[in-house]
Amino acid sequence: MNKRYSSGSSWETTVGYSRAIQSGNTLYVSATASSGPDGSIVGDDLYTQTKTILEKLGSVLADAGFAYKDVVRSRLYVTDVSQWKEAGRAHGEVFGDVRPALTLLHVLPFVDPKILIEIEITAVKSAAASNLS
Repeated sequence: MNKRYSSGSSWETTVGYSRAIQSGNTLYVSATASSGPDGSIVGDDLYTQTKTILEKLGSVLADAGFAYKDVVRSRLYVTDVSQWKEAGRAHGEVFGDVRPALTLLHVLPFVDPKILIEIEITAVKSAAASNLS
């Protein structure tokens, strides 16, 4: 049985997706932008947007009983690949010791051109950790 997690965004209903889906001991988190509670984009540079997204993803992980240490895959979708080091720096500050598998993709602009990056992650709890919950 899959468990769904919602961010409360109207986009989830409109487009037909969930912020995250937990299947067994694995959590799949949809691509996430640097939007604030009012829907406006937080930050006008790649580093700030990346840090904001990673903080949001930390909340999603915690809500589902996971942590950054459980992340096994991270995908970064950036609109300006020449600035990739700024996204990498922010990612490294959060995942430096975890070191999940990483994919960095250069993409066309998003629906809102203020969005410079979206990030999606996959987290897996070890069997021992999931037996404790």
